This record gives sequence, structure tokens and C-alpha cells, in this order.
Amino acid sequence: MNIIEKLKRSEIRGRSGSGFPVGLKWETIKNIKAPEKYVICNASEGEPGVSKDGFVLKNFPKELIEGIKIALKTLRAQRAYVYLRQDYYQKFRNKLKKIIGKSPIELFKKKGGYLCGEETTLLESIEGKREEPRQKPPYPTEKGLFGCPTLINNVETFYYVAKIARGEYKKTRFYSLSGAIKNPGVYELPENWSIAKVLKETNNLPRGRFFVMAGGSRSGEILIRRELNQPVKGVGAIVVYNLKKTNPLSLIRDWADFFYKENCGKCVPCREGVYRLREILKKKKPDWLLLKAIFLVLKETSFCPFGKMVTNPFESLLSKIWLKK
Repeated sequence: MNIIEKLKRSEIRGRSGSGFPVGLKWETIKNIKAPEKYVICNASEGEPGVSKDGFVLKNFPKELIEGIKIALKTLRAQRAYVYLRQDYYQKFRNKLKKIIGKSPIELFKKKGGYLCGEETTLLESIEGKREEPRQKPPYPTEKGLFGCPTLINNVETFYYVAKIARGEYKKTRFYSLSGAIKNPGVYELPENWSIAKVLKETNNLPRGRFFVMAGGSRSGEILIRRELNQPVKGVGAIVVYNLKKTNPLSLIRDWADFFYKENCGKCVPCREGVYRLREILKKKKPDWLLLKAIFLVLKETSFCPFGKMVTNPFESLLSKIWLKK
């Protein structure tokens, strides 16, 4: 059985947050006739406090490179790039270069910030252009790096490609746990476990009143205790907040500052929407109705996923925590 069939049978989905079936993506690129193809491993990991890709780079670099080599061979690609966050580049470049050897795999140091985790912005970065998202379609699978079909998967996905090729995949994933917990860190556990079970089995389920952000440390959704009987989505991050020690307004102000700083400024709805969101939240009595209107504009008219997902943490925290007080 070839690797694409193994990927399809495993039902593995991309671990970058998109959740797209890996086997289908690989099959699509393999079936495209093109003189050149590329493979990119996205190791930008821009979510603050999320370090599961760094965990793989540190502990399983051989499996990571093995997965990339499998992609190169399967897709008949000319070259692969490992797009590394700056601190990861400094920490792991020497070890990775030794493992890579003479294979056509190049390490590329990330230049920009959070938005470079978005696949088309990443392409612009490698090509030396201004780091902002491209219009889709065409998708990178059709017209990616230098206009050629390009496979983009993240570190964790390539790690599991190697495990699947070896017949060692047990439907697990990596979880990055942080916040007000006893045992923060990265854990490899079954992918179908609920958030509550992940916290319980790692001895991280709080006794007092708390809430979590699940999926990402900035782009995730706020969930309360009764909502934790569901698998974690997105990049596998779970951040726990102590309800008594957390000021919701201060928290969302921090989020607004982060998204304002990381905004590329390409499209008006996102550029102006995040700016206005931040300005409203600076006031002692924010206008919640106006905020809701801005959230709607961001979701419906933003150019890329950045603007559309900005609203997730704000809306869920406001409805479940802040406005309930």
C-alpha cells in the first residue's frame, strides 16, 4: 500500500488548525502535472505559549525530516523548505542540518510575526515579498511557491506521516497545556479525548471556578466547564484561566493589543476593525453593541482568516463570562 493510501485510511487531518484531510491534499498535488513542485513544513508556530511544534523539533527531529523526505519522494517535488520561527531556527538548525544531510531540504528563518503562519503569507515570505496573504483561489496546491503546486503541512503533521509510514500511528495528537494548571507542557494523547479528559488525565483539571480557551492561545474559543466534553480543535492548545483571578476586561484588552500589533494592514475591514475594537476596549465603559457590529464586519468582510477568526475569543468570552457577571 502506498503512503497516500495509508494517509487516507488513517483519516489523519492537518494539525495546523485547518483540519484538512492530509491524504486528499497529497493526492491532489501528486495528480497535478507540473515541471516543478515544492514541499513546505510550517514551523512558524506563532500562537503565544503554544510549543508543540517546538516539542517535536526538540524530541523527534528525525521523524520530522523523515516525513518531509517521504513527501518529496511521493510528490516528486524538487525542494522542501522548513519555515522556522526565529528562536526555533537558532535552537534547532544545527541538529536539523545534520539529519537533512544532502537532501534537498532548506531551513528558512521566519522574518515576520503571527500572520506568517497563514499558508499564503508564508509563501510570500519565502519569495522575499511583503508578508501579507494572497487571494484564494488559486490554492497553494495548485499555484503555491514560485507559482508551482506546493504542499504545506505543519511540523506535527509531518511527524505523523513518518509514524503512519512505519505503521506506528495510534490516532494520537499533541496537546499544549498552559495557564492556571499544575502540570503545563506538551502531551501526546488520543485525538478523540475530550478537553475535560485531557485535563483530568494530566492532573490539570482545576477544582475551583475556571474557564478555558481551546484550539489556540489567542485564536481559540472560550469554553466553560459544562462545555468541556468535546475534543479540542485547532492547533491543540488548551489554556486554563482561574475565574477568580482573571479580569475579563483586562484579558480581552491584551488580546486586542496582540491582534493590533500582528495585523498586516492589507484589507480595510480588518485593519480598521481591529483598530476600532482596541480603541473601544480602552474605555472604562465599552460600547458592547458597537463591538458586536464590528465583530460582524470582521467575520463577513475580512480578506483572510486572520480577520475572520479574531472575533472568536472576544465573542465567546463576552457572552459566557463577562456579560454574565
